[in-house]
Amino acid sequence: MNLSSTQRRSFTWLALGLAALALLWLLAPVLTPFLVGAVLAYALHPAVERLAARRVPRVLSVLVVEVTVIVVLVAVALLIVPILAKEVPLLREQIPLLADKLNRTLAPWLGQFGIHVAFDSASIKDFVFKYLDANVEDWLATVLSSARIGGSIVLSVVGNLVLVPVVLFFLLMDWPSVVARVQSLVPPRMRPAFHDFMDECDEVLGQYLRGALLVMLSMAGFYSIGLALFGFDLAVPIGVFTGLAMFIPYLGFGLGLILALLAGLLQFASAYGVIAVAVVYGIGQLFEGFYLTPRLVGTRIGMSPLAVIFALLAFGHLFGFAGVLVALPVSALLVVAVGRLRGMYLQSRLYGSP
Repeated sequence: MNLSSTQRRSFTWLALGLAALALLWLLAPVLTPFLVGAVLAYALHPAVERLAARRVPRVLSVLVVEVTVIVVLVAVALLIVPILAKEVPLLREQIPLLADKLNRTLAPWLGQFGIHVAFDSASIKDFVFKYLDANVEDWLATVLSSARIGGSIVLSVVGNLVLVPVVLFFLLMDWPSVVARVQSLVPPRMRPAFHDFMDECDEVLGQYLRGALLVMLSMAGFYSIGLALFGFDLAVPIGVFTGLAMFIPYLGFGLGLILALLAGLLQFASAYGVIAVAVVYGIGQLFEGFYLTPRLVGTRIGMSPLAVIFALLAFGHLFGFAGVLVALPVSALLVVAVGRLRGMYLQSRLYGSP
């Protein structure tokens, strides 16, 4: 079978693309810190370029931007500390009381329907005091024991935490030259189309990242204020964590919602906490879904909720937690590519022929 030059080029690019995907899949554990570093470098390089344009030495510009981001990420992670410090003692106190209350109220009500349920309060109390009444030394011993058992996992996590900032530093330092080297690999006859495609991708990704950041900050303030108005002691750490965790769609909001429900049940020990969380998070979802996201992020990505969930699961399966982080940005690029392929198909003779 004789193939035209266009078909041969198409098959060549397809084969190269499949080979690249296979290589990414095989080297996914090794590439994770480099992938995360590349995504962060893309998001942060505009700030470095602005500082460098003001005659700030590039090394200093990169250090300022990277240290700022690390401080922010550590501060977000430390938001969990006051939540745990407050909720663990409350769990120790409230879980046995909740079990007794369920035995007095829920069990008789279910018994009317022939469903006999009884919570063993004594066993629940023993479990709570065994696992939640431990001191710091016991918790530390447990963590160290787990680290010895799963040493490879701990080393991998620690290695990535060290490697990602190093990769990010060198990428930010060499970003202009890295971009130039990638562009030089494109055949000259294809560069106009390549630059046009990358400009559209850059516009979509820039809009997504800027809009997502504004949505996260706005919702962090909204949830903090809303929970504080209902009297939550942990309003600020839970609200800020929920807003910032929304960078991971659905999963971040779900984690924040669970923390808020747990805090409400433990602090108020009544339906008031659940109702308060339902009101704040329900209004927050409506406000974010119907106003903030359409105005700040827009519909340029054009992905349905099912497509978003599929992208998160697929990238998470292939690349782990790093895949979850990059799922939507990479999907945005794929949306641009699919849109262009669709346009080419609609203009082709295959579509227009009778």
